[in-house]
Amino acid sequence: MAYSKKELRKLVKKLEKVRGRHTELVSVYVPAGYEITKVYQHLMEEQGTAKNIKDSKTRGNVIASLEKAVRMMKEIGRTPPKGLAVFSGNVSENESKVDIQAWMVEPPDPLNIRMYRCDQRFVLDPLREMMEVKNVYGIIVMDRREATIGLLKGTKISSSAHLTSGVPGKFRAGGQSAQRFDRLIEGMALDFYRKVAKRVQDEYLPMGHNLKGILVGGPGMTKDAFIKELNTELRKKVLAVKDLTYTDESGLNDLVELSQENIANEVIVEEKKVVQRFLGVLAKSPSMAGYGKKDVEEKIKMGAAELVLVSESIEDEVFEQFEILCEEYGTKIKEVSVDTREGQQLKDLGGFAAILRYAVSE
Repeated sequence: MAYSKKELRKLVKKLEKVRGRHTELVSVYVPAGYEITKVYQHLMEEQGTAKNIKDSKTRGNVIASLEKAVRMMKEIGRTPPKGLAVFSGNVSENESKVDIQAWMVEPPDPLNIRMYRCDQRFVLDPLREMMEVKNVYGIIVMDRREATIGLLKGTKISSSAHLTSGVPGKFRAGGQSAQRFDRLIEGMALDFYRKVAKRVQDEYLPMGHNLKGILVGGPGMTKDAFIKELNTELRKKVLAVKDLTYTDESGLNDLVELSQENIANEVIVEEKKVVQRFLGVLAKSPSMAGYGKKDVEEKIKMGAAELVLVSESIEDEVFEQFEILCEEYGTKIKEVSVDTREGQQLKDLGGFAAILRYAVSE
């Protein structure tokens, strides 16, 4: 059964911690459609080559790791539809002991590489690439004096550029000189919009089909004037235009917040809503909520917890313990990133929160 991206992320974190004392950790990648028999025959040949390794401990570990990898491949008999990755090696932290462990991964996306590597670390980059969020949204906040260009990728909002115009404020005196000055200002503002549009084009167009849409925010009519300067392809990708006060990096967060209905299926919206739901329950009906590791654990064991939120800042082992506990008591559990404001709030509350099925008095 293929790993989900969440399961894959957990496994990669686990394998990242394994260190070989020498080049004794085995990584094997089998591309989709490739005959698995050819791969394990190659590994059996490598076992013969490994007998030439001078250090006896390393030699024994490599041969045992290859043997375990071959055995796993023979058991499944054929390459899964999306390919296969196998990792095998000595994971013992005690130098006097040997503990050969192996993992077999059916990836969520098709593998297109064939690889055998024996090293001090497992080769994990092909799996890391699968975990990356490829679809992004462009986010732009601007007025006639400044613009901040950024990206929304998964739950992460990042700023990639900040531009300033030097356009002065409106000329207050009357008469023809004021009208000329206003025309000059409008011309400078237009030049700035074009400058921002060119920067946006340079950053967003190379993303191609991975750019799912663009969100634009700012005060008054400036954002509408700016959108007219975008090239046709990018203008078609504008999903939302929102009135905003702030045009610095904090404005990017405000823009995403205001555009939730336009990106309703994205994970960041789901995370924001679920944490906001918890905070609302905590504020209005504190007896229907819990937070902090000890309190949430107690609520789960009482059978009172409907939904448990755990910050991704919490160690994997602890999260897994809570997953097992929640499964035992029929409680839903959700991991929340620290990329959003709401995710930071959960982290500040100790990293654990629960919405209850019924009120529990202290």
